[in-house]
Amino acid sequence: MLRPPGRVTIRGVPSDARDAREAEKADAAEAAAALAEDGMRLGLGTGSTVHYALGALAGRRLDLRCVATSPRTEAEARALGLSVEPFDALDALDLLDLAIDGADQVAPDGWLVKGGGAAHTREKVVAASARRFVVVADSGKPVPSLRPPVPLELLAFGVASTLRRLHALGPVRPRDVPPSPDGGVICDYLGPVDDPAALAAALEAVPGVVGHGLFPPSMVSDVVVGRPDGIEWFKPRSGRP
Repeated sequence: MLRPPGRVTIRGVPSDARDAREAEKADAAEAAAALAEDGMRLGLGTGSTVHYALGALAGRRLDLRCVATSPRTEAEARALGLSVEPFDALDALDLLDLAIDGADQVAPDGWLVKGGGAAHTREKVVAASARRFVVVADSGKPVPSLRPPVPLELLAFGVASTLRRLHALGPVRPRDVPPSPDGGVICDYLGPVDDPAALAAALEAVPGVVGHGLFPPSMVSDVVVGRPDGIEWFKPRSGRP
């Protein structure tokens, strides 16, 4: 299995058929997909960068058992010939071998903001269930520090009451999108994100919050960033081994 030590650069593959940002996404996703091995249990994230990983995985024709974090990912993976199963169909006592997903923001210390596609709760469950969680991103996703919005999923029951409690932490705006795959109401926290750990704890303490889009470095094994001159691959200092 490919395990780049620390921070390395791998030459990217230029393509006149893709604009620069899409090329970066594809290069990062293809590098992460190369980690998959025959017989693995694999978690599939949601988003435009994962789209490229699905194609790369399908092209390798491995024997994989996959879990998808959204109906959109499941449909696309099945159309490409990947085997997708309900999460509960896999042995609950055994972890997934690998999960691949994108991110909206990546801080230098490895904290992430995810949830642009409104699947962050499922994505976090899958990431936490994987021995190795690999984040793929283009060069626009690394940021000096995290900033709003932070996606939220709220229980539909009592949502007005939940929103009132959340406003004590900072402004929250419901998003004009369909419910999450599990029926949750999607919102965005628009307040400061100066201390991601403290904010994550405060959001989790509000009854009615199903999930938030802050992912800690301890959940992340590797970050793969596509850049104009190649692939940047690094491990958060406090991330998974």
